[in-house]
Amino acid sequence: MPEHYDARETESPAARDAALFARLPDILAAALRSPGYAAHLGEIDPAAITDRTALARLPVLRKSEMPEKQRGALPFGGFVPGEPGRFPRLFTSPGPIFEPQRSGEDPWGGARCLFAAGFRPGDVVLNTFGYHLTPGGFIFDTAARALGCAVIPAGPGNTEQQLDLIEAYRPTGYCGTPDFLRILVEAGRAAGRNISSLRRSVVSGAAFPKSLQEIVAGFGIAAYQAYATADVGFIAYETSARDGLVVNEDLILEIVRPGTGDPVPEGEVGEIVVTVLDPDRPLIRYALGDLTAALGHASSCGRTAPRIRGWMGRADQAAKVKGMFVRPEQVAELARRHPELKRLRLVVTRADETDAMTLKAETAEPGRALADAVAESLQAVTKLRGAVELVAPGSLPNDGKVIADERPTG
Repeated sequence: MPEHYDARETESPAARDAALFARLPDILAAALRSPGYAAHLGEIDPAAITDRTALARLPVLRKSEMPEKQRGALPFGGFVPGEPGRFPRLFTSPGPIFEPQRSGEDPWGGARCLFAAGFRPGDVVLNTFGYHLTPGGFIFDTAARALGCAVIPAGPGNTEQQLDLIEAYRPTGYCGTPDFLRILVEAGRAAGRNISSLRRSVVSGAAFPKSLQEIVAGFGIAAYQAYATADVGFIAYETSARDGLVVNEDLILEIVRPGTGDPVPEGEVGEIVVTVLDPDRPLIRYALGDLTAALGHASSCGRTAPRIRGWMGRADQAAKVKGMFVRPEQVAELARRHPELKRLRLVVTRADETDAMTLKAETAEPGRALADAVAESLQAVTKLRGAVELVAPGSLPNDGKVIADERPTG
């Protein structure tokens, strides 16, 4: 039995990057045919964007901005070349964000994720993601069918009916949230139903903490996590190595400092930015608002694509201080003004019943003059006064937070 979905999963990282970036100029040219991308990217030469350094010079497109952009030019904000009628399905996701389904047998790139979780042709898969308006159900449905599996399009809820389906069709695989998997198995056991066929699962869409992982493992079900979004599809997935999530082969993934488009060093927590190489639905430096950190290449399962730690929180860290919003982009501006500063963290607290903020900044060159200059910049950029605390390099948490709101919530 093969250990990998295809030979691409074990090629050298250099060969993989070369292949991805060889495709990128044509994708950029396709993107520029849409008015939204033409305005967003400006005057660029697609033929010159052939490596990560060149790509990092392009502006990011933030997912958080898409609802407003789409409202200004329904349905896709001018970021999709062509008309809605040329796509097989049309969806809406929370925001709302309007999304077309890409073409192809496996449009969201999930077959290799299911393969890594042990799904094989001929398996029966119970898919409990929703099929109504949002693409979740179809994302996993098309992945399973591209792999050669039969799919039960169960959707969420209706536990009793799902137990009937399990007893009738004997699915070996489950796709859905980890929470509903627990509900389903516990309900089946309590009712004395035969659900013993379920042996493996791909879970997504909700947190899967260690405590819940242990419960699912106790059911005798091997569960693997997938990081997927409605607009991108499968971004990264867990393998038998259990050493982080492997990035999907057809994506260029970057991790940038929140509020910027600047890549962070390997191991540092930052925001996930993806480039999707689909000429019909290109996504160029699409900032998802999720945090993670890179783990390097060469998983012990033999896959050589980049690995990430998985979802580590949100990068959207705006805080309202004294009635004014302070945003990660402003913290990034402080870093640009003072290159001697390294990692920054703006801590918001309350003192004497009023908001207060302190900018903690790592630097190898501490001094009163620098602290005063940074405090002056902090006021100029945010229009708010704040204290500045210079700290030693490496002393701030590596958690991706650039704004930490520590005010009591009660």
